Amino acid sequence: MAEETQKPEAAAPAEEVVVVEKEKEEAADAVVEEKQAEEPKVEEKEAKVTQSASFKDETNIAGELPESQKKALEELKQLIQEALNKHELSAPPAKEKDTKPPAEEDQPATTETVEKTEEKPEEKAPEKDETEAPTPVPVEVKEEEKTPPPETVVETEVVEKAPAVEDDGAKTVEAIEESVVPVTPPPPAEKPEETASSSVVPIPKDEPKEAELPPPPPEEVSIWGIPLLADERSDVILLKFLRARDFKVKDAFSMLKNTVVWQKEFGVEGLLEEELGNELEKVVFMHGFDKEGHPVCYNAYGEFQNKELYQNTFGDDEKRSKFLRWRIQFLEKSIRKLDFSPTGISTIFQVNDLKNSPGLGKRELRQATNHALNLLQDNYPEFVAKQVFINVPWWYLAFNMMISPFLTQRTKSKFVFASPSKSTDILFRYIAPEQVPVQYGGLSREGEQEFTVADAATEDIIKPATKHTVEFPITEKCSLVWELRVVGWDVNYGAEFVPTAEDGYTVIVSKTRKVGPADETVISDSFKTGEAGKIVLTIDNQTTKKKKLVYRSKAKPYSD
Repeated sequence: MAEETQKPEAAAPAEEVVVVEKEKEEAADAVVEEKQAEEPKVEEKEAKVTQSASFKDETNIAGELPESQKKALEELKQLIQEALNKHELSAPPAKEKDTKPPAEEDQPATTETVEKTEEKPEEKAPEKDETEAPTPVPVEVKEEEKTPPPETVVETEVVEKAPAVEDDGAKTVEAIEESVVPVTPPPPAEKPEETASSSVVPIPKDEPKEAELPPPPPEEVSIWGIPLLADERSDVILLKFLRARDFKVKDAFSMLKNTVVWQKEFGVEGLLEEELGNELEKVVFMHGFDKEGHPVCYNAYGEFQNKELYQNTFGDDEKRSKFLRWRIQFLEKSIRKLDFSPTGISTIFQVNDLKNSPGLGKRELRQATNHALNLLQDNYPEFVAKQVFINVPWWYLAFNMMISPFLTQRTKSKFVFASPSKSTDILFRYIAPEQVPVQYGGLSREGEQEFTVADAATEDIIKPATKHTVEFPITEKCSLVWELRVVGWDVNYGAEFVPTAEDGYTVIVSKTRKVGPADETVISDSFKTGEAGKIVLTIDNQTTKKKKLVYRSKAKPYSD
């Protein structure tokens, strides 16, 4: 008894010393971390300044990055590797608490842990009995119990039980024995032998060995079909998160982790295989590429003027949820087609057509689009090469001026707004006419055509109150085809063939006629000839406004 009471008293100061030393070490580490954290802040500020200078000169080649950005990329990789080793990205946090087994010190007080804590003292007790307690201990205990020493446990038990058994001394002794047996560590020699030989005792010995087994290998987590730490393509994706957070590593890692968790909660992988219909194919669609090779996505909100389409899309919560899933599915499929190599194209050119848009008055549309926009901003960083808004009404410009102070310089650098009269000119600034859909002033049409997107078009300006001519030379027997359009039209158009020979006759191919804005979008024509000469197109602009002209031609051989 005396030895047992002394051991805890001797152990307590040692534990206090260890705690004090650990607190000192943690305090010292904290000071070092604060000093280290101050240095990257300066580098982050410098990186922020260089980034705001020019966003077009950014590179995805890791070796060409500034030193501060290289360091940020490596730090982000380290954080991701640690998270993969700990399986922190394998499941959403809410599900991890229910499914992931906690560490032993964090386990709740379940029946299994209670049994472990109860069995451990029993395991230690037999060891002490085998080394310290001799066989005649039970006899000595009984003799001491008849004349008990002044121990605190015995005295409390006697004080409590004495009034009830004053006339029976034998019962008081038995009561004292019952109270002393669980308190005194040395029980009879026969009992510890039985517990030591029982099959229950070895189980808790094996369980800590199972807990000490090496952890499972790091889990491979992919995003948009690419592992997080695979090759140069992974660096391109990580740079998107870093740029979205101004190369603040911890913020970028938090955003990346949240994106991975959200994708699993939303079920993105399964969403790719769902059939959600094609009712919205005219609202959001991909068409062509810009002059730098980015795929172009068109968002035509004016299609929601169709009341039936609007109700089928935003009529209730279930329909709005389906619209959101369709929009995410469309974006995910578009992203999977991008090239994530360091020199590839990994961003999308966005065109937002606000013509006949329902506007801010439609509460259901506003809520659905805001929800979708928030998800895109939080989980799809740096996937937009440019945001061009065409056919912008006055109220949208006013709204944009209100929110502009809250946008970052990086975001505002990607926004371009064009009024209805300037929309086609703005599109042609970034997208070649042959790549622009015909409804937006370009030459690209659906169905079988003489021309493809590989046939480049020429742009020209027709001055006010002037006649403009375009000539296509013909040097051999061929069938010449051409097409043209004038943005806004409201001009006179005619075409003729002029032979090179002096004794030849001019042939009228197309009589001069007035072409209004609603008459034709694209004029296609052709002429077969076996002699040299030229096709002359005449466009007479009698208005006081200059006109944008786009055209192209090609010669095709033919036989009589």
